[in-house]
Amino acid sequence: MPEGDVVWRTAQRLHRALAGRQLLACDLRWPSLATADPSGRRVLEVVSAGKHLLTRLDAAGGEPALTLHSHLRMEGSWYVERTGSGGRGRRSASGVRAVLTTAEWTAVGHELGMLDLVPTSAEAGLVGHLGPDPLGPGWDAAEAERRLLAVPGRHVGEALLDQRVLAGVGTFYMAEACFLAGVSPWSAVQDLPRPAALVGLLHRLLHANKDRTGQITTGDLRRGRQNFVHARSGLPCLRCGGTVRVALVGPPPQERTAFYCPRCQPGPTPTDDGRPQQPLGAARRPRPDGARTPRRHTPVTWSGPR
Repeated sequence: MPEGDVVWRTAQRLHRALAGRQLLACDLRWPSLATADPSGRRVLEVVSAGKHLLTRLDAAGGEPALTLHSHLRMEGSWYVERTGSGGRGRRSASGVRAVLTTAEWTAVGHELGMLDLVPTSAEAGLVGHLGPDPLGPGWDAAEAERRLLAVPGRHVGEALLDQRVLAGVGTFYMAEACFLAGVSPWSAVQDLPRPAALVGLLHRLLHANKDRTGQITTGDLRRGRQNFVHARSGLPCLRCGGTVRVALVGPPPQERTAFYCPRCQPGPTPTDDGRPQQPLGAARRPRPDGARTPRRHTPVTWSGPR
């Protein structure tokens, strides 16, 4: 599922294309919105709230301002094309869930996981439960720490994936932050040596990646060396050389995958049968020969104790 940095970039792209422009047409292919037609309204802004997207429209004809809320879930995407281009950038017409058309640009929502149209004053009913967003204008580190510690016996990995604690953090940032902090995802939050430092680390990680398409935590853009543990099960740890493992964290049916290095992240670990594990995506075809080697970036480092 796209995490907060990807959704933030999507909001920025949509905002640049739509903000300040009138919707000439609005096609919402969603059962509950079959008769909704906010065309004629002007787009005020597009913003992200964790993994949610909010497209805010102005008031019109005595009706209140509206918000088109969408969530990408696992397969969703928004892309922008020039109006009248014929939809060359579209994947499949059957997957289109929303089409927002202005004189210059058309935004197409494909395979969206959620789509709602509500008065802007009612946005809290959709996103009011979310915790602080590391990429949001109202970021509150102290509140994020308070929410993280609210259930002392909860596993760290489970707590970090709870959108009511930190909006926008998913399995990638959870795993990488726990590795950088030297913390097992199955440690209890009450045992964190410096929870504020972990919250700060997640804030820096998302900010470091929000303006680029790759999610890099090592500072090395070479294939296979961009991340420390995420999607690297069965491969040597880039720090200690031990084997990276993957197991589930969280109660069923909400459990999610957590990648970790047992050597670098001492503490509780789930029991597994010890069989060799392949990295996530190992069956994918390799890049063509001669692919360009990316340049290095400065890594985000952990400032807390080991």
